[in-house]
Amino acid sequence: MTQELRIFIELVFNIAYLFTIWTMVVLMLIRFTKSADKHKPLFMRVFWMFALLALGDTGHVGFRVFAIMNGGLEANSGLVGLGALSTAVTITFFYMILLEVWRMRFNCSMGWFQWMLLSAGVVRLVIMAFPQNQWELLVPTYGWSLLRNSFLVIQGLGVMILILRDSRRAGDQPFELIGWMIALSYLFYAPVILWSASVPLLGMLMIPKTCAYVAAAFISWRMMENSV
Repeated sequence: MTQELRIFIELVFNIAYLFTIWTMVVLMLIRFTKSADKHKPLFMRVFWMFALLALGDTGHVGFRVFAIMNGGLEANSGLVGLGALSTAVTITFFYMILLEVWRMRFNCSMGWFQWMLLSAGVVRLVIMAFPQNQWELLVPTYGWSLLRNSFLVIQGLGVMILILRDSRRAGDQPFELIGWMIALSYLFYAPVILWSASVPLLGMLMIPKTCAYVAAAFISWRMMENSV
């Protein structure tokens, strides 16, 4: 695949993704405003999860689209890096809120494992503040990228385990599907973290990884729609 074709595919996909994810966020907001009072606390958190995801990705994906259309990624590496930072922050909060959504959905309490997951998000935010991350670079520094993403993996896979365990026990199919979408997202994201610096084509795996989050958003919206 030529670089020009990869850039074209990324451009089209990014625009379609932003339109889709913001549409889902608006639909969630509409459903939230019409929901019964007993559902509002949970629905509010689900809405904010995906609103933050959309907001961060608007910086990440939107800045990449702007860069591609205005001289290329290399010429706008600082802007692209700022976008990467924005989505790194919001995805951290995404999983923090998802942990609270799990707690509310299954009426669970916070134990040592849950507090560890929450702490992993806080540590990740602290690590991202260090200048050694060099967010202005188009290709992130490998060591610091692995370090900060290791805490994201702890967050995401930890919450995934909780969701899959308790959704199966409760027969909660929507949340079980959300758990599997998280699993798929990390399956596609792991090679990007580990090897995309040396094999740039692996960056294309971000497309199915992003689709997994869109699927999770759709499942969440349908869950809200079907709640009485």
